[in-house]
Amino acid sequence: MKLPRREFLQLAASAAALTATSRTVSAFAYPTRPVRIFVGFPPGGTSDIAARLIAQWLSERLGQQFVVENRSGAAGNIAAEAVVRAPADGYTLLAATASNIVNAAVYQNLSFNFVRDITMIAGIINQPFVLEVNPAFAVNSVTELISYAKANPGKISLASFGAGTPSHVVGAMFKMKAGVNMIHVPYRGSAPMVTDLLGGQVQAAFDSLPSSIEHIRAGKLRALAVTTVTRLQALPDIPTMDEFLPGFEATGWVGIGAPSGTPREIIDKLNQEINAGLAHSMINERLADLGGEAFVSSPAGLAKFVAEKAEVWGKVARAANIRAE
Repeated sequence: MKLPRREFLQLAASAAALTATSRTVSAFAYPTRPVRIFVGFPPGGTSDIAARLIAQWLSERLGQQFVVENRSGAAGNIAAEAVVRAPADGYTLLAATASNIVNAAVYQNLSFNFVRDITMIAGIINQPFVLEVNPAFAVNSVTELISYAKANPGKISLASFGAGTPSHVVGAMFKMKAGVNMIHVPYRGSAPMVTDLLGGQVQAAFDSLPSSIEHIRAGKLRALAVTTVTRLQALPDIPTMDEFLPGFEATGWVGIGAPSGTPREIIDKLNQEINAGLAHSMINERLADLGGEAFVSSPAGLAKFVAEKAEVWGKVARAANIRAE
């Protein structure tokens, strides 16, 4: 039977409205199955620690498992590309870090644009870097390290948790400002770097503080300086780099991102829940104990922060002529 044109148009309009309503209900019902959070580095590093804290919180709040998957390699690019290529449905997320925005300057043939292809959802932690050495290495201050390195050019190792990562860039900045020649030794993440530093295979390193703070407190690593402007409450006896090299400041961060095109309702829901977690005393105190602070932000504010930091870190990487090895 052929419907009159008016009835046909009314039915079509009703169907379109039903489809739109279904999409809205689906978005607000999110999540209805487990969600994966990809971390671009091995277990034990700052991004892994932060992701697992938030994953546990979101699992409890939203009634579905948020599962952390470590896909390490290429300074976080492997995990980032996997998320960029995933469906934009909120079920594949990225533990985004400062490494992701440095990579654009040091990797020449990336198949994606992080700022364009990842939608930022929420921050988790801001944290400093720490210059640390194996206790068997006979230096007890930044001044002593600089003097030793100048007396032994090209003989002292300075490790990072990956070529082109912020750890590498901060180390390069230190060598330029201090006027020293140290051997860069890159690793595939903070955890393996710290393992070798503890074992004496390398002598010094710049690490994200949360990854090393327990080793520092236990005396297994010697912290020479942190990269904040002021001393940290978590390690009040450790000086800042600025006290030795005026103007030296660098901080890392971890946040959560999703593929571009992820529904706004999902982005806003995750932002609200993550920020609620960051306001909770349990998570807030844990982040402070790790030497960091809660990184509370709106999606728009975080996107602006990422774009601005990408420009700043890119300039430092280019000035140091850092390229992915």
